Amino acid sequence: MTDMEKKVMVRLCAKIVAETDLYETDKEVQNLIDWVCLSEQMKENNNTIRNLTGEYKKIEPDCREGVWAQLERMKELCKERNNLYEKQNDLKGQKWKIEKSLER
Repeated sequence: MTDMEKKVMVRLCAKIVAETDLYETDKEVQNLIDWVCLSEQMKENNNTIRNLTGEYKKIEPDCREGVWAQLERMKELCKERNNLYEKQNDLKGQKWKIEKSLER
């Protein structure tokens, strides 16, 4: 399936859900939509983690030379990255629960 086909399908599904009460009345529809949303959020988190890690790697050599401000930024990056890892694990758990309910 092409990216364009995927976008059209997602837009169509969003329109159907917006015009009906399927999300509230059909647990499978709710799980499918939640799964898509969680997957997208996980992708965004992974991209942010990659960006933070890249910035960390750029800063690291200068820190070895004793640049205090960059060392502090590295600490902030690590905290932010660790928070995102924790959030990512929570999202994975939620997604796993949804996948298990979809298997039934």
